[in-house]
Amino acid sequence: MAWELLLLRHGKSDWSTPMSDMARPLKKRGKRGARRMGAWLARQGRVPERILTSPAERARATAERCAEAMGLPGDAVVMEASLYEAGPEALAQTVSRYPATLSRLMVVGHNPGLEAFLVWLLPEPPAVPDDGKLLPTAGLARLSLDGPWSSLDAGKARLVEIRRVRELPGDLP
Repeated sequence: MAWELLLLRHGKSDWSTPMSDMARPLKKRGKRGARRMGAWLARQGRVPERILTSPAERARATAERCAEAMGLPGDAVVMEASLYEAGPEALAQTVSRYPATLSRLMVVGHNPGLEAFLVWLLPEPPAVPDDGKLLPTAGLARLSLDGPWSSLDAGKARLVEIRRVRELPGDLP
């Protein structure tokens, strides 16, 4: 059995009004990006069984819009406080608590932690695009694992692809 981990950075956030980092919402573009990525994953047959999200408003809203676009029920989205401002080891620890019966998980979180987690999981770091971002807002990394979540460790994943919203087909909602 193979396991697949999807890492999704939250959509574009709205900085127009001063507020706490936890309360910062998505911009219209961020909401659309989350829906489009969810629709693309559904079209690809890559719907996760569970979505783990940071409790920050922009991450939670990204997870919910993505889940809705994939046709997942609301209880498929689980808020994990440990995902907010988490580094690679903390992210791995959170994911490793999930049962092996779930073959595909999605983590919705923040940079720089999510990019650091991606690099930590791979035996060699992926090439960094010209803009310097492995995971721009609403960017998705698909990783393949040979063992269950409990065996998650540094350098043990394979990168399947990194997908940016702007690269998705134009016919997605």
